[in-house]
Amino acid sequence: MGIPGLNLFLGIWEGSHESRSGYWLRWWNPEGELLLWSEERAQQERLRADREYDRAQRLAEKLRQAGIALDDEE
Repeated sequence: MGIPGLNLFLGIWEGSHESRSGYWLRWWNPEGELLLWSEERAQQERLRADREYDRAQRLAEKLRQAGIALDDEE
């Protein structure tokens, strides 16, 4: 079932949410991708930020090993 003009489709998703498991009505886009709840988006963003932080730390360590001083270490 879709909403004309909005390109949103209502479909069934099986999983857990708010400590309840079962089937849920969820919104999907035309490409068949599930539209995330706000908690899911926040969790994805935290994971992305953690990966970027780890990457920045590894890069900073490589620069230090190469003898390059970082701005915050002067």
